[in-house]
Amino acid sequence: MSPSSILVTWDFTEVSAFALEHAVRIAKMVGNSIQLIHILNKKDEEATILQDMQKIAEDCNQKFGIKPGIIVKEGTIFTTISEVANNIQANLVIMGTHGIRGMQKLTGSWALKVIVGSNVPFIVVQAPPKNNYLQKIVVPINFKSENKEKLPWIVYLAQYYRSEILIFRDFVSDERLATKVNQNILFLKKALENKGIRYSVHTNQTKEDFANASIEFTKNNQADLIAVMTTKNISLKDYVMGASEQQIIANDCKIPVMCINPREELYKYGGFN
Repeated sequence: MSPSSILVTWDFTEVSAFALEHAVRIAKMVGNSIQLIHILNKKDEEATILQDMQKIAEDCNQKFGIKPGIIVKEGTIFTTISEVANNIQANLVIMGTHGIRGMQKLTGSWALKVIVGSNVPFIVVQAPPKNNYLQKIVVPINFKSENKEKLPWIVYLAQYYRSEILIFRDFVSDERLATKVNQNILFLKKALENKGIRYSVHTNQTKEDFANASIEFTKNNQADLIAVMTTKNISLKDYVMGASEQQIIANDCKIPVMCINPREELYKYGGFN
């Protein structure tokens, strides 16, 4: 996985600025370029938006020493962002979002709708980055086989940031499901050991559902990122009722969340056996 572009969604809100700050941190570490994307509501706004975004790029250059490229397109956030990410061969999309509180629950579900279907992982943020970036990454693991698809991205981040990986396993009493959890854990442990990446394994001992337990674990361990899989074949019911990753994305602790979509080509980016 060679460094390329980081695509940052921009809608002129405070959380967009937070997303750009996260992108700058990563870009400086791994040699990425940054592209800002704004989705137009009306075509006749294009000239004004371009001018405003050029100022944002200049300000970023003056403040951080990196000048982002600018992409302004008509479309919908639910498809255009992912399409552009694929077209420019971005290796990451960083998006700011608001937490789920009251009417903002709709915003949280919108974030998930933007992410689902993308071939490119998203990092969703609600706050500026911490000073010590990605020292610890939490990886929740349950019985689902698509958990393995996190591995290439976890290795990618851990190797660049020398991060410690905190594997957080779900506790299940069903013997068949417990076996699947153990298989996923063994798969991750073997790969992390082969790459010389520090890790530890922790089990959910609380009575909380796994999403809430994962957030609390991340908070208690002062970790910098939590990496989750989106629900495979996500349905309208998942959006309405709230898929577990939606709950994690909009966590009240404002922890950045990496979202990876299940794919048919399991090892497209990682090449692991």
